[in-house]
Amino acid sequence: MRVVLAEDLFLLRDGLVRLLEAYDFEIAAAVESGPELDRALAELKPDVAVVDVRLPPTLTDEGLQCALRARRDRPGLPVLVLSQHVEQLYARELLADGSGGVGYLLKDRVFDADQFVDAVRRVAAGGTAMDPQVIQQLLARRAADDRPLGRLTPREREVLELMAQGRSNAAIAAHLVVTERAIAKHTSNIFAKLGLEVSDDDNRRVLAVLAYLDHGH
Repeated sequence: MRVVLAEDLFLLRDGLVRLLEAYDFEIAAAVESGPELDRALAELKPDVAVVDVRLPPTLTDEGLQCALRARRDRPGLPVLVLSQHVEQLYARELLADGSGGVGYLLKDRVFDADQFVDAVRRVAAGGTAMDPQVIQQLLARRAADDRPLGRLTPREREVLELMAQGRSNAAIAAHLVVTERAIAKHTSNIFAKLGLEVSDDDNRRVLAVLAYLDHGH
């Protein structure tokens, strides 16, 4: 699997290269600026891009904007964005086109190699990998004035949070140490209470939940 990596800090960039190569990823390019990232994504056509939000020359959201431009030119290009802090605007921009193959993680997650690599693979396969802190903030922001969210049981909220991170029913069941059938019942209840269309497609249901949490009805 070919990866284009963009990170302006040399030590972190070098560490990510070594980590991904240790898990049998091929590093097509490892760059440190927005213009380099634009060229690499256009010319190399990787299987997935792992991109720091803030890149030179602007050090604002250069990396994210490069990734979004690349996705417009090549719809569905898998992109995993790394950020120092939770910025809900970044999550919204990533999810705006309604397709999968997107992820948004805090850089702290990089230090858990298995979790980070799992996120890269999930995004590369067309799935969604959202940082738990992003989901918690969206849930907290909506819960105060959202009656449907208020009707969820504590267990349903727990399942919703894991679902919004991009986990399948089987993965949620394993995490909570319950049966997959129990999770299927919880997800059915969640969709009914939130007024969302029931879906068996993991990515579609994640995007639906995130759209609900972020934009509301």
